[in-house]
Amino acid sequence: MAANALLKLRQALPDLSTTDSRVARAVIDDPTILDRTITEVATMCATSPGTVARFCQKLGYSGYREFRIEVAAAAGREQAQRDRFQVADGEINRTDRAEDVVAKIAYQEVLAIEETAKALDLAILDRVVTAIVASARIDVYGFGSSGLAAQDLQQKLYRIGLSATSFSDMHLAWASAALQRPGGVAIAVSHSGLTVETSNALKIARAAGATTVGITNFPDSPLVQYCDLVLTTQAKENRYRAGAMSSRIAQLAVVDILFVRIAQSMYDDMTESLRLTYEAVQGHRMQDGL
Repeated sequence: MAANALLKLRQALPDLSTTDSRVARAVIDDPTILDRTITEVATMCATSPGTVARFCQKLGYSGYREFRIEVAAAAGREQAQRDRFQVADGEINRTDRAEDVVAKIAYQEVLAIEETAKALDLAILDRVVTAIVASARIDVYGFGSSGLAAQDLQQKLYRIGLSATSFSDMHLAWASAALQRPGGVAIAVSHSGLTVETSNALKIARAAGATTVGITNFPDSPLVQYCDLVLTTQAKENRYRAGAMSSRIAQLAVVDILFVRIAQSMYDDMTESLRLTYEAVQGHRMQDGL
């Protein structure tokens, strides 16, 4: 399915020229600007109609008409979600009440999961699954908040009998990447795709012959140049993103989808592995009444 046009704009922002960035920000700030003609939009953004048309094409649309239709559809879906959660807008303000914060966080995280699921490339997803299932060695790299999703994926794979290791220490990640071989898989999780340590680990693993996979929100980020396969999240962070909220939820959704597809493809072996790991920890759980 097509990605949310507004999220696509937000993802493209870091790599846009100054002129294109003016157009993108104008649309992000007020999608209804596209109710105007291309000439009017160009004038408002201090550029030319030709530049606006080329901007639309750079984003993958046939022209201004298709772009405005997709943006209107995306804005409509986001408005429907805001109505569902009874929020006027998705941004959290310092004066918001507790109930406002709860509603807005719920809105942002549900939107991130839904848009990620809609835009996920299913053919790429299954290619990643095939590579992982056939691999004798799986490295998962993630630093900072993305390390949480990396660890979650590693634990899920490990529990069904796959040889997976996650790394949050960059030196250990690079050392492991250097020992990768053809047939191995290296997976990097990075919301921005700008984390130098993550990109370097993937670069080293790829040079060693591994199939490299990226999970990122920005398909044009530097990380992607070292990826054989890319799974893209669709998360918009708010101004309080220090804890990486929507991005983490979107990453975990991709991890869950990936894991279930892997489990489906190796169902018999997976079932026995889950039984053994479940029984191994049962004796360490508190019993009812204690």
